[in-house]
Amino acid sequence: MLRTRSCLIFALCLSSNFAAVAADAPPFEPAQAKAWFAEATQQCQKDGGKLWGASLCGPIMLVDPPTRRVIANQADAQGLLKAEQGVFTGHLPDDVSFANSSLDWAGVRWAQMGWPLPADAGQRRVLMAHESFHRIQSQVGLDPPHELGNDQLDTLQGRYLMQLEWRALAKAVAAADDKARRSHAADALLFRAARYRQFPDAAQSERSLERNEGLAEYTGIAIGAVSPAERTALTADDLVSHVSAPSFVRSFAYATGPGYGLLLDRYLPAWRQRIRTPDTGLSDLLAGALGIKNANATDAEVQRHAIAYDGPALLAAEQAREQRHQQDIARYKALLVDGPRLVLPLHEPKVMFNPSTLVPLGEAGTVYPTIKVLSDWGAIEVSAGALLAPDWKHLYVAVPGKQAARTGTIAGPGWTLKLNDGWRMDAGERPGDLLVSPANQGAH
Repeated sequence: MLRTRSCLIFALCLSSNFAAVAADAPPFEPAQAKAWFAEATQQCQKDGGKLWGASLCGPIMLVDPPTRRVIANQADAQGLLKAEQGVFTGHLPDDVSFANSSLDWAGVRWAQMGWPLPADAGQRRVLMAHESFHRIQSQVGLDPPHELGNDQLDTLQGRYLMQLEWRALAKAVAAADDKARRSHAADALLFRAARYRQFPDAAQSERSLERNEGLAEYTGIAIGAVSPAERTALTADDLVSHVSAPSFVRSFAYATGPGYGLLLDRYLPAWRQRIRTPDTGLSDLLAGALGIKNANATDAEVQRHAIAYDGPALLAAEQAREQRHQQDIARYKALLVDGPRLVLPLHEPKVMFNPSTLVPLGEAGTVYPTIKVLSDWGAIEVSAGALLAPDWKHLYVAVPGKQAARTGTIAGPGWTLKLNDGWRMDAGERPGDLLVSPANQGAH
């Protein structure tokens, strides 16, 4: 089962994948939250700040998505939360984003998570430590980098080589002897080098996400696991669970981060200091520690090594997937690029989405099959696809099939838009397009 952690994009954008609450989930009540807070405190106190030089203990906020109710482990700085049964409760305003990530709100920087937390104790501890890392990462010299697109991971070869890398990392993490471990680690680095030869920009774009979500997931496992065996098991789970994600574009680092991190703990114990140097990558550090150079590896050599990881069968499956994927791309282009669309300008938006479903459309932007966006004009919830421009300055959805209201709440194909007072829909620049704009600008 795919497990989504935090999804922080830039300093201004929060995102998340809040799954539907299971019928047997614990009720959102102080006693349960207090027990989970105690669990997080026990783990961070056990680490004592050794991992990164700063304690992960600190403010935690749990949010019930349907009601936006909040249970926190401490008071806020503005008195908005009230003490109740040893915790603090309140309500998150509608204009404040919630996510599995970090949040500055009411004078406090929080590690924020959606209710309920995972039922599995190991996964729950990992999640709490992961999000607590995001809360302190700037403090320890690991400011979230400007994340770049990883469109190569939505291509046939990009996906194929990434999965080979995951498989080799999984075998390296699970290996019982050093020779096998080094051999599989070398193969993982070989598959990565092959991907970077095909996609030269991938080294920088993948490194940026691994330095954010990859390090956070590694931290979650390093601190959340109660034993070396559990640390290995949780890392192995990350390396196989993300295979089921519809897209690897933004989910891959949740798997590679712990995989490389665990190997670096063994072969380069000082790596957590060296990774703080800008533009330093996890795979670069491991290749240096193991003395591996793959820059001149041939395609034939890559395919020969792929056999050990069931590469031929994997390639066949990816070729079949690519045919279906191209049909999806054509459908989205017809709907959101070529067809009439509603244009929503974005100014410091707060964005919530599922990072495992993104569909890149090249220079046109990226399709988010499901997304919620808050901006100065109001809020839109999309369930049938929206196109986000590469510069994050515009969002596009398909126009309604018939004349829609121009103000207030507007329903379209797979989306609902709630416009704030002072905003309306007018004619756009292209025939058939509509544009959200201030009402005082007048009709186009």
